[in-house]
Order: sequence, then C-alpha cells, then structure tokens
Amino acid sequence: MTNTKPDNTLLLDEQFQAAQQEVSGLLPIDDKFAMLKFYALYKQASLGDIQGKKPGMTQMVKRVKWEAWEKLKGMPTTDAKSEYIKLVEKFKK
Repeated sequence: MTNTKPDNTLLLDEQFQAAQQEVSGLLPIDDKFAMLKFYALYKQASLGDIQGKKPGMTQMVKRVKWEAWEKLKGMPTTDAKSEYIKLVEKFKK
C-alpha cells in the first residue's frame, strides 16, 4: 500500500506522535488552562471539529472540555497538530 500523504504531512504526523509521548513526561502540569489546551488541540488534531451535544450543567468537567474543543471548531487538523507540538515545546523549557 502506497502512502499518499505529502512528506511534510508525514513529518508533522511523526512530530505530533512524538509530542504526545513527551506530554506524559511533562505531567503533572499545574496549569489547568494549559491542560485544557492540550486536550482541545489533541482532539482537534485527531478527530477534527467537535462532535456531539454539549454536556449538561451537572457534568462540569465534560462540559469544560467540550467547550475548549468547540472553540477550535474550523481549525485544520494540521494547524492543531502544529499548535500542540509548540505547546509541548513551551512546557519542556
């Protein structure tokens, strides 16, 4: 099977996968806003635009995560991957 992705997309995918592995070494991150940003960027990069209904008020954690992801609606997955990688680099310092 031939891979039809351009080389730069393959490189971005590899960097994104490496950044995902590095995040576990950065945890715990005390910055709750950064954790939400990691979550939202990961979801946007992996799945694209938000799906499903907004969780109700009694499900506050799920609701906050949903809202963070929903703010990225329309962002291309390649941009989300790049932003995720940049955020990992920022916290490695």
